[in-house]
Amino acid sequence: MILEVSCLAKLSLVMSPMAIRLWVTGLTKRGTVDCHNEARDLSQCVRAESHPGARPGVRTRRRAPGDTMPSPSGPTDFRGNHEDNAYHTMLTEFNNHFILISGESGAGKTEASKKIQQYYAVSCPSTTLMNTVRDKMLMSNPVLEAFGNAKTLKNDNSSRFGKYMDIQFDSQGDAVGGHILNYLLEKSRVVHQNHGERNFHVFYQLVEGGSDDLLKQLGLGRDVQHYYYLTQGECAIVSSINDKNDWKSVKNALQVIEFDENNTNHLFRVIASVLHLGNVHFDADSKGHALLKNNTELNWVSDLLGVDANNLKEGLTFRKIETKTEQVLSPFTIDHAIYVRDALAKAIYEQTFTWLVNRINESMENKDSSRKTVIGLLDIYGFEVFYVNSFEQFCINYCNEKLQQLFIQLTLKAEQEEYEAEGIEWEPVQFFNNKIICDLVEEKHRGIISILDEECLRPGDATDLTFLERLEEKMGNHPHFVTHRLADNMTRKTLERGDFRLLHYTGEVTYCVVGFLDKNNDLFYRNIKDLVCQSKNAIVRECFSAVDTANKRRPETVVTQFKNSLQKLTEMLMAKEAWYIRCLKSNESKQPGQFDEALIRHQVKYLGLMEHLRVRRAGFAYRRRYEDFLKRYKPLCPATWPHWRGVPADGVELLAQHLGYLPDEYKMGRTKIFIRHPRTLYATEDAYEKCKHDLATKLQAKYKGYKVKGEFRKQKEAATKIETCWRGAQARKEKEKRAWAVKVIKKFIKAYINRGEAKSTDNSEYLAFVRQSYLNRLKNNLPKTVLDKTTWLTPPAVVTEASEILRKLHYRLMVRRYVRGIPPQRKAQLQMKVVTSSIFKGKKENYPQSIPQPFLDTRISEQEINIQVLSMIRNEQIKYSVPVIKYDRNGFKPRPRQLILTKTAAYVVEEAKVKQRVSYTSLKGLKSIK
Repeated sequence: MILEVSCLAKLSLVMSPMAIRLWVTGLTKRGTVDCHNEARDLSQCVRAESHPGARPGVRTRRRAPGDTMPSPSGPTDFRGNHEDNAYHTMLTEFNNHFILISGESGAGKTEASKKIQQYYAVSCPSTTLMNTVRDKMLMSNPVLEAFGNAKTLKNDNSSRFGKYMDIQFDSQGDAVGGHILNYLLEKSRVVHQNHGERNFHVFYQLVEGGSDDLLKQLGLGRDVQHYYYLTQGECAIVSSINDKNDWKSVKNALQVIEFDENNTNHLFRVIASVLHLGNVHFDADSKGHALLKNNTELNWVSDLLGVDANNLKEGLTFRKIETKTEQVLSPFTIDHAIYVRDALAKAIYEQTFTWLVNRINESMENKDSSRKTVIGLLDIYGFEVFYVNSFEQFCINYCNEKLQQLFIQLTLKAEQEEYEAEGIEWEPVQFFNNKIICDLVEEKHRGIISILDEECLRPGDATDLTFLERLEEKMGNHPHFVTHRLADNMTRKTLERGDFRLLHYTGEVTYCVVGFLDKNNDLFYRNIKDLVCQSKNAIVRECFSAVDTANKRRPETVVTQFKNSLQKLTEMLMAKEAWYIRCLKSNESKQPGQFDEALIRHQVKYLGLMEHLRVRRAGFAYRRRYEDFLKRYKPLCPATWPHWRGVPADGVELLAQHLGYLPDEYKMGRTKIFIRHPRTLYATEDAYEKCKHDLATKLQAKYKGYKVKGEFRKQKEAATKIETCWRGAQARKEKEKRAWAVKVIKKFIKAYINRGEAKSTDNSEYLAFVRQSYLNRLKNNLPKTVLDKTTWLTPPAVVTEASEILRKLHYRLMVRRYVRGIPPQRKAQLQMKVVTSSIFKGKKENYPQSIPQPFLDTRISEQEINIQVLSMIRNEQIKYSVPVIKYDRNGFKPRPRQLILTKTAAYVVEEAKVKQRVSYTSLKGLKSIK
């Protein structure tokens, strides 16, 4: 767990172009500390007005712990953790960054790395792709920790390999991929552990947490004490480590990273084969040659690796020497056989670890080829000082020296050189430059690495002691190097004859040369290589198939490979914006809540933080090239907006004067402007933020107008095109109509001319038209009654006959309809009339006038009778009603009346009044009045 200290947390700085965060580590819980002395002095150095980590965007205020300063590439308003600052700076400026986490072994670098990854996992926008990448990124930690971490004297979960992880982001800030680089796995730990230390976690997790069926398949037992490779440190069981739970986490993580069951099984078989290989023991025959005690463990190894048992036995006990004509087997001694066995175990584990990292990379790989920005996360071994320090500690501490040199190069040295190069008045601050130590280790032909390689490659009896002698010859006068022979009497008491001591930037470290040559050579005999290349285990076969067994050139030594990889790492980091996190170790006993002030002061001192604070406090909080500064802030001055045509420096000077910068607040360098106080930049950034909104509003208005005009123009053009097309279509249609009309008219005229002739092709259509036209007109002008003999249309000559036939048919139809519509009573009357007419025909001249007119229907309907009268006679059924006229006795004035006859009585009605009711029973007769 990481403890962020109350006073040291105030040292949370961004040392342009990087950031530093100080952490103090404990084991289980957060706490605070007062470190007094240097720590208090350091915290007092950090003030809001001179704080190098000032960020723009807030009006003058005190900096809170964790606030950081902009990188020199440009200001952005970030206030928070450095991982957040790096993320937002990357999004704003679209450039690459890396965060280097450094500190001693056990200071909490691995935990800090995981916290940063968790932060990016929860802070980035949530998408399906992001969730997948996030899960894989987080779940890579338990897997890599299981295979690459181990318990040491300093730390229960010490990283025994270096890890650099690139997290890839798209332009929207979504994490879309990741890539891991691993450096120098401490593979010697597979076969040997110092007292109080353990092998890699995965071995214990498999034995303690694996299911019974799995262990049975792998030929393993539940007791870790049965395995030689797990018990040399005599602390296989540690109370603070729960291997069973960790095993479950690893299996779950492998599923998330999309390891299929086949690969997972092969991976477990490789781990088990290493454990069985450690239990392969040798006896000596009468000549001192190595013999296998029993074949049980060997058979398990051959089965798990998928290699021939006899060939494996031969490879572990004999060396194959090839001559021009034949191959000779040279038997091993017991020591040599053990060396070959251990070399095989180390090679298998190292190659499997590399394969594992590659598979994780494949799982997190981003398939999109578009440009991505990255944030790198470097979690590498911490500086180590043990009671006995060997080849591994030498490489690890050399790595820390290189990273410290990078830190100095990017901060203390580069900072002061920049002031001098820009012509800024500056009083140099002295600091320790560890380049002398790096040169001591890596200088070509003269450094420790070169001498070690020479001893490994030269013929003859080269040993670790001859290597030490060569070191004494080459660098006997170096102030940072001492051995037992070169030391004074007092120092000799602390050095063994096989030791040499280096004065690192953190302090003195004594290294025992025993094993340096063997570990650097890392010999792996050809017959063993050929054997594992034929393995049936897919992982082993894939790992060793890339090994060029036909190449007889001697491979590079381990330390040279490590030096080259460090060089590439340094070049890669130099191409990115740097952010530093410094982890401070609170105590040596790995206890929570305990703070060793002397230990913390020592770390603060050798990390160079005091010198850095002095440089930053005396220096300027912000600097930027004239072109970039003018490009960003030119909207704040009317004279520089929108374009400055002159020299950038003059434009920046004009801009600074317009903003009201005081002379002591800024300096003009040769190529950059330097701003001393964060508050000055805060005010500038506030003005810029306000100006941005105004400019954005104007741009929006212009853009919206432009967009609307464009849309209108498009719509107008589209309407014009549609109109043109429509008019063309209409014109073509009109043309066709007119052409058709001309043709029809011509034909009609010709037919009209020939209408009187016999039917022919010239007049047939016209005659048909005449017939059709006549019939259509006749349809609308037919006589309505049989008495209408005059309204029949006069027919054209061509249809005279047909017209006469139609007229007769129509009249017969009307007569038929009339006859069918006559009621029986009316029919009887008509028949009587016909008979009477036939009787009296010609006998009476006034016959028509003498006949009454019963046939005229003068009756009135019920609707014409007043409603009140109807209500009075509603019980009697009306049989007949007719209007009549009553003449007054006096004057004979006519009075309109209604005569209503019902079933029972006759009524004389005047409008709504019944004037007279005469019952039929009271009638005695009818009298006609002429």
